[in-house]
Amino acid sequence: MTRRRATRRRVGAFPVVVLLLGLLLVYLGGGNVDRSVRALRADGEPGLFTAAAQDCVSHFGHVSCTCYGDYRSDDGSVEREWVYLSGGDFACEEGAVSAAVDIGANTRVYHPDGSHEWIATAALILGGLAMATWSALPWVRAVVRSRG
Repeated sequence: MTRRRATRRRVGAFPVVVLLLGLLLVYLGGGNVDRSVRALRADGEPGLFTAAAQDCVSHFGHVSCTCYGDYRSDDGSVEREWVYLSGGDFACEEGAVSAAVDIGANTRVYHPDGSHEWIATAALILGGLAMATWSALPWVRAVVRSRG
């Protein structure tokens, strides 16, 4: 009769770090799901955004502009200064007024058409899950083999 020796492989630091980073990404993305869904649906306090300034950045042959201004809710209960308008198609000229929705984000209000911010949130969560799964897979396989 031959005895099988139980051997334990040491777990390297790299899979542990990848697992922790993956879990951190899932945690960070999960904390943003509610706001991303509200931004997608433009679910918040409707009001008007008045443009004050535009800041543009050119990178890789593409120009990206951010429109800053003031927001006032339709009922006058919420006034926010120097926020930016996210989402939608808006020609940002000083004094131009556009419909906007305040969903409670600190630095921005959203166009009534909503925002595609949920894509980045979903990618963050899925990337974190993929990292955590990849790093935990050898441990799961070892447990399955030891029981089988």
